[in-house]
Amino acid sequence: MPLFCCLGHAYNQADRCVCAGYDNGDIKLFDLRNMQLRWENNVKNGVCGLEFDRKDISMNKLVATTLESKFHVFDMRTQHPTKGFASVSEKAHKSTVWGARHLPQNRDIFMTLGGNGSLFLWKYSYPHQRVEKDSEGNERGVPGTVNLAQNITMTTQPISSLDWSPDKEGLCVCTSFDQTLRVLVVTKLNRM
Repeated sequence: MPLFCCLGHAYNQADRCVCAGYDNGDIKLFDLRNMQLRWENNVKNGVCGLEFDRKDISMNKLVATTLESKFHVFDMRTQHPTKGFASVSEKAHKSTVWGARHLPQNRDIFMTLGGNGSLFLWKYSYPHQRVEKDSEGNERGVPGTVNLAQNITMTTQPISSLDWSPDKEGLCVCTSFDQTLRVLVVTKLNRM
């Protein structure tokens, strides 16, 4: 049974994909139009969260958060026949990364939620060229980079969820295991 699922690739009436994460580190992408497994990967640690940068566009980026302080950003635009999707991994929080949430107004900015009560704000930067050919002539994706823009420790307990306001850029709400709901304002996001 998957621990976490997210829906994406919903850019028209026919296409949909569901991505599922498992406690053994497996990530599986299911194509609902063709009713088949499209891609699978193992990130070596239990998956704690998954999120596409936007659900209503052709797949672009997927963030997978895991145990052991890691998260992975997959470039979902180009799938290599054997290597799958290009990705970049980063260590963060010095604890479990419970989830990631993309800013609705800018899908290249996202927040990760730490098991140590911290929030990290990241900016994804695309490479100059997102696709290259391998030695056999197959296209493969080129991963971008992630840069830490800001971080803050809110509590000593894990941050369990976060949601951005779709109307007011930078306004968000988060919950933590200390049973507290916090309303936050992140400023200067338009300058990133």
